[in-house]
Amino acid sequence: MKTFIKSSLMLLTIGISISSCKKFEEVNVDPLAANEDQIQIEYLLNRSIVEAQMNPDVAERSFVLYWKTAGHQHSNGGLSSGTYNDDWTTAYYNQVSSWLTAVNLGIRVANEQVAAGTGQPYTNNMIQLSRIWRAYLMSEMSDNFGPVPLVAGQSTNPQFDPVKDVYYFILAELKDAGSKIDVNVANNSSLVRLDPAYGYNYTKWKKYANSLRMRLAMRLSEVDAEKARTEFQDAATGANYITTMEDAFQVKEAGGWNALTGVMSREWNAQFISSTLNNLYLGLGGITSENQLAQSYHAYIKPANYMGLKLDQHFTSMTNNPSAGYWLDGLPKVIDPRAYKTFIMPGDFTNPNFNSYPSWTTDARNTVRNLVNDAGATVKTIDAKFTWNASNTGDWGAKGTKNQVRAYEGTMPRLSNQFRTSASTRIFFAPWETYFLLAEAAVRGWTVPMSAKAAYEAGVTSSLAYWGESGRAGVYLASNDYNRVGTSVNWDHTTEPPASYTMNYIDGYTNAAGTTTVLYPKNDLYKNGTVKNDLLTKIITQKFIAQTPWLPLEAWSDHRRLGLPFFENPAIENPLPNLPALTSSTYMTSNVKFFPQRLRYPAFLQSVNGAGYAQAVSALGGPDEVLTPLWWAKKQ
Repeated sequence: MKTFIKSSLMLLTIGISISSCKKFEEVNVDPLAANEDQIQIEYLLNRSIVEAQMNPDVAERSFVLYWKTAGHQHSNGGLSSGTYNDDWTTAYYNQVSSWLTAVNLGIRVANEQVAAGTGQPYTNNMIQLSRIWRAYLMSEMSDNFGPVPLVAGQSTNPQFDPVKDVYYFILAELKDAGSKIDVNVANNSSLVRLDPAYGYNYTKWKKYANSLRMRLAMRLSEVDAEKARTEFQDAATGANYITTMEDAFQVKEAGGWNALTGVMSREWNAQFISSTLNNLYLGLGGITSENQLAQSYHAYIKPANYMGLKLDQHFTSMTNNPSAGYWLDGLPKVIDPRAYKTFIMPGDFTNPNFNSYPSWTTDARNTVRNLVNDAGATVKTIDAKFTWNASNTGDWGAKGTKNQVRAYEGTMPRLSNQFRTSASTRIFFAPWETYFLLAEAAVRGWTVPMSAKAAYEAGVTSSLAYWGESGRAGVYLASNDYNRVGTSVNWDHTTEPPASYTMNYIDGYTNAAGTTTVLYPKNDLYKNGTVKNDLLTKIITQKFIAQTPWLPLEAWSDHRRLGLPFFENPAIENPLPNLPALTSSTYMTSNVKFFPQRLRYPAFLQSVNGAGYAQAVSALGGPDEVLTPLWWAKKQ
């Protein structure tokens, strides 16, 4: 495709002033304050990459409250219950437009310099890198909203193009740009410092282009299978893609309040473990808590066949979450070895990764809370120290009003402190994703350089290595144990779980012992709910766990595309007005109408670019609503 975006996507109607862009530490001069003869593409690409890390205002609302919520990487209401906030959406829309502004301006000016013979020896490479980065940004924007401008014109009212056209364009861009990178071009030290991801290592950029192309080709697998196959196979040819953390696309975070501040750093976001993750973790991999934890924790570990305290007057059961209605008054017998490292159990105060946010309260260190009756009198006091539970989202009605334990900072596992202090490295593309993509492609019968099993096991091993759990890979990969949604790890173990199993419990009000029949949930979104342990379910289960917490948008996209892994429905003790199809008669089923599919366009767009907005909605193929599926996503 010969067309390239000539002008800035500030023309997406945000009207960003060129002279107002702020300077970052990595850039000694403000390129946008210069005239076009002085502008250099490397500064603009640097600006785009750095700013795309999101300042705390946008990161909290987009990465945390939208993506992590919709992608079920933590427990939160809001978008997962169909609600949205136009101010949050506007902030993100303006920001992603400004990131595209910088990279598009750089491409245009650099092409003019090359044509005039005034470019640098590396200018052509900078153009290709900018095209690759622009492809990512366009995919990110489209995966949030749907139709976006493919080619911005010279006015403030660009036309919006269908998602299919956007994807075809960016796939062509990735192929062409990657092929035109000259890896033999030498860079000086000043140039290297301007790339926060790769230091302008051109070989690594080529790998990123191919891995990104594989990701975006796979996005089309359910709606445009032949295009997906041909693009994916071409990108995978030669095995020139990301396979090590050294080649991962990642950017170091920094403290303060700027674009490099950690995306998960805001103290008022508790970022509890989600019920989705908890159900995937529990029982998965055959590695016991005793094997993972020090002796001092062992007294808190419960038997494998123990469900917990039944507290049905205070914990919702109006959901298809198989763990609903119970409180585990201890630690699980078997759990995925990444769980205790990603989320820190309540009361684990000596753990260096225990997070005590918000710092202005002691809530995170208060593990004792009450269940009360209608009059507010205490019915039961619970000490959540060294327990492991996840709170279902949705409307808990009167049960929630009387429950002071669930969704409280001191009583639930919360995200590790290593991700909260702006001292980590944000991952945009990691080797495990490449491997899981290859595994899925092989399962689909596409021609790729690895067998499905080899790629799957490499993906799992890569993720375990990231968490310092390489030594457990052999035992983990051999496990036939089912997690709480009926999936095991072992590639060769595809036996479906039984319909149900029996668990012991204690009545939390009377202390009487009992047994209960627990159903493996039926995921109607995937193969009509008939399959829980096939190869693709294994791949996406492991991919979902591995992508936590850095890639929530990808987790959300995989679920929209495949209906995998199993997402429990929001609780519906009271009707959820933004999810009208989810009712007391449907909550045990799965349906795309129960989960957010996209972000609505910001309200200002309709008033400042009515024609463009009309084009966008027409290309969307449905109303501008949260529940309207994108072109590549499941429709029912």
